[in-house]
Amino acid sequence: MVVRRVMPIIHAEAPQGRSREFYGLLGLEEVMNQGWIMTLASPSAPTAQVSFMTSDKTAPVNPDFSVEVDDVDAVHAAVRESGAEIVHPLCDEEWGVRRFFVRDPNGRVVNVLSHR
Repeated sequence: MVVRRVMPIIHAEAPQGRSREFYGLLGLEEVMNQGWIMTLASPSAPTAQVSFMTSDKTAPVNPDFSVEVDDVDAVHAAVRESGAEIVHPLCDEEWGVRRFFVRDPNGRVVNVLSHR
């Protein structure tokens, strides 16, 4: 398995424009905006990213962070075999990712995904 990036998700109450402006001061630019989630990234290091989420549109809980992997199906199988709690089932999302959520030993919800 190859990890492509690990990305924090900030649960945002402030309007996205304010976060975009503030983090723009640090050199981050908007690379995705679904309305309920916005991702900013460094133009010089595109895997350096942070997302801001009001609430997850298609899942029952908000994840704490994301881990992008090269083969989400293999990771899902390994996680299921380990007995870890799957919080949101493996599914294909309309915005081009295949993902599932799993709870880590500290109670954090991890969004594990691959782009299709």
